[in-house]
Amino acid sequence: MTTTTKQDISNLRINGDRLWNSLMELAKIGATPIGGVCRLTLTKLDGEGRDLVTRWGREAGLTVTIDKIGNGFMRRPGRNNSLPPIVAGSHIDTQPTGGKFDGNFGVLAALEVVRTLNDHGIETEAPVEVAFWTNEEGSRFVPVMMGSGVFAKVFTLEHAYAATDTEGKTVKDELTNIGYVGPQEPGDHPIGTYFEAHIEQGPVLEDNDKTIGVVQGVLGIRWFDCTVTGMEAHAGPTPMALRKDAMQVAAKLMQEVVAVALRHAPHGRGTVGMVQVHPNSRNVIPGRVKFSIDLRNATDALVDQMAEDVKAYAAKVAKDSALDVKIELVSSYPAQAFHPDCMNAVARAAQKLGYSNMPAVSGAGHDAVYMARLAPTGMIFIPCKDGISHNEIEYAKPEHITAGCNVLLHAVLERAGT
Repeated sequence: MTTTTKQDISNLRINGDRLWNSLMELAKIGATPIGGVCRLTLTKLDGEGRDLVTRWGREAGLTVTIDKIGNGFMRRPGRNNSLPPIVAGSHIDTQPTGGKFDGNFGVLAALEVVRTLNDHGIETEAPVEVAFWTNEEGSRFVPVMMGSGVFAKVFTLEHAYAATDTEGKTVKDELTNIGYVGPQEPGDHPIGTYFEAHIEQGPVLEDNDKTIGVVQGVLGIRWFDCTVTGMEAHAGPTPMALRKDAMQVAAKLMQEVVAVALRHAPHGRGTVGMVQVHPNSRNVIPGRVKFSIDLRNATDALVDQMAEDVKAYAAKVAKDSALDVKIELVSSYPAQAFHPDCMNAVARAAQKLGYSNMPAVSGAGHDAVYMARLAPTGMIFIPCKDGISHNEIEYAKPEHITAGCNVLLHAVLERAGT
């Protein structure tokens, strides 16, 4: 171990090879034949992944605390342990066809920060902790971001415990089976600042040839179901002018979902991802079409304006076509801005280290969304190849993994004090 003084902390760098090797080692648990990872939350494999990460934490001298929803906190003490800890982390559960980096990078980057501090004998003023959250993905149990949501009191522990998978197994029983029902009440664990390093899961950084995304916040989301009702009729005998074709009206509305997002650039998002056509027959004019509408933007005001624009267009199309159009809100997630102090810490670290960077927004949810309700919070994005995630071919370059962790290291040091 070498000792690093305050004067040369600016030269501190993580061990990129060690971080990469840790990611590859964790990825062996639940590895798929084509290079991905299937490590669903609260399965035996998830338990093995947690066991490996906590073993690494203990080997780094960290004290491990698990709460009742299975969230893990691995603590490195500071000079003043009465201060709330500076926490960095993410999740280690994956999608059924997941990759090696989503979530896992954030947890192991936080662990590498601690290992680097140990290597150089650096003592921080505040404690530093590595966190991993239960069931961020929501691929086996809903709601998504379950562990951090319970921690932030967004929903109750009892509600989370009662959630079941497709086989009827409960969160409480599966947590018990893997040995991760801890004694601490969720939310009782103090957090002074929270950072989350993550692959972008989109193509913006790569498209702009930037190494670091300084995340400003997470987009607000509104999900709707739209149902257009016309009248089924034979495709041959029915003239075009006399049809009540639900598909043609639905198609106009689907195009408007995309158009409204383009009008609300740069962060507007509009997606139709699910379509159900009745009766779904080749030679029958569709009598009913139900489809999903996913609208997102950087502020709640913007996403609500997008929704109003779609509804107004739907009302006009319904009147012009004399068909019934119903739009129902099925889910809503508020936009979440991150703390200016944390964003500035990330930006300063990237600039000091010489990494190209740009402001970024997250179109996907992360545990940082709920942590931002409790403490100053920031996120660090790095590029992923072709913007692909939730896919077995998900990939991040080793040099970007190293860069993101170096930025995390210096952002944590700024907030923790040396």
